Amino acid sequence: MLENNKQFSPCPICNKEDIASLLHTKDYSLTGEDFQIIQCANCTLEYTDPAPSKEAIAPYYNFPSYISHTDTKEGLVNKMYHKVRNHTLTQKTNWVQSLFTGHKGHLLEVGAGTGAFANSMSKKGWKVTALEPDAASRQKALENYDINLLPIEELFHLESAKYEVITLWHVLEHVHDLNAYMNTFHSLLKSNGRLIIAVPNYTSYDAGFYKNYWAAYDVPRHLYHFSPLSMHYLAKKHKMSIVQKLPMWFDSFYVSLLSEKYKQSGMIGMMRAFFVGCISNLTALSNVDRGSSMIYEIKKID
Repeated sequence: MLENNKQFSPCPICNKEDIASLLHTKDYSLTGEDFQIIQCANCTLEYTDPAPSKEAIAPYYNFPSYISHTDTKEGLVNKMYHKVRNHTLTQKTNWVQSLFTGHKGHLLEVGAGTGAFANSMSKKGWKVTALEPDAASRQKALENYDINLLPIEELFHLESAKYEVITLWHVLEHVHDLNAYMNTFHSLLKSNGRLIIAVPNYTSYDAGFYKNYWAAYDVPRHLYHFSPLSMHYLAKKHKMSIVQKLPMWFDSFYVSLLSEKYKQSGMIGMMRAFFVGCISNLTALSNVDRGSSMIYEIKKID
């Protein structure tokens, strides 16, 4: 039974005040601190409470195994991540190319990590602008790919209506200024452009199976937790619409492995993670909205 709690701020997407506490979880990666997940009854957006401010969030990313910043290959889960990433990079670049067949335009990547996708798209002939808030990650991108990533603050100073494609691969859930970012994406896209957003999906089978241990909650680094319905509301609010939804098939396995690690379930848990990932993907085959992570192709409504 959800307990109504009026102390929470109105929902940042639909501005409704029917907010309830859903579950409690921990920062299993670093501090062990307790957080709760709260949910809007209207648009179904979930978000982390309490959420660290922009000024206070940085220390929560400062640990050696945070893979998008360090590119570490230590441990089974991180080795698996790198093997899968090489495959998914090809999938991502080919898919983005297919949206604009024969056209090499301007692409903006927001939250470029250590530069792998930006490098891949540059090699395909696209004119890439890539932004990354973490200075150490920007340095790694320079060392690994000779790519100069820009600080994230540059987002609000870019040329309007310039980009055919804007991508956020598992980034939107980290953003404090959700509505400011979405407004900016609308202004930066060309009229026929596409906003590509990949985020975890808490309506997936693996999320329901692991509950408070579900690794994709990743509190407090993930400020928001999206469902397909909340993404629909978010796009509509900013005069955009979802064109296509695609599951990210490998995420169910990666997230399940991490979730079992958090449960400290040993080898049996590692085997169980495989089966949970399989069931999650089979569920998504019959209902795309149940994917562990979702890619949303979004267009402007002119």
